[in-house]
Amino acid sequence: MTDEDLRFMKLALELAKKAELKDEVPVGAVIVQDGQVIGRGMNTSISDHDPTSHAEINAIREAAKFIKNYRLKDCSIYVTLEPCAMCVGAIQHARIGKIIYGAPDPKTGACGGIVNLIGVKEINHHAEAMGGVLEKECSQILKDFFLSKRKKP
Repeated sequence: MTDEDLRFMKLALELAKKAELKDEVPVGAVIVQDGQVIGRGMNTSISDHDPTSHAEINAIREAAKFIKNYRLKDCSIYVTLEPCAMCVGAIQHARIGKIIYGAPDPKTGACGGIVNLIGVKEINHHAEAMGGVLEKECSQILKDFFLSKRKKP
């Protein structure tokens, strides 16, 4: 884990906090190319009425528009929660090379949480994945969010 990993994960956490303020599941993501953030995303599935509006997908859309290419080669994605199967699929199709995530997701994680899609040899693109970057902070925001939801009448 590098200082750069920490810096970009902190940006993703800021986006997760913005999502929480909008009563969305607090997940944030940033896409980085050559040390520059080219895409930002947070969960907006509830407000968009769109099950595909995960933080990763929103960040991929913004980054692709920014560089005017659907291939995000030489990019890394920083996300506060281990990506699900849909998001890993999008990451692989975009050709993103590295997935750096904070909290593991034992329910829907697709980087080893419940399945390891990036390890399927038959898939033609393989990203590297590293979890546990600011894991405590990334896990806590999710725990607090769901705890508050359970307390509401």
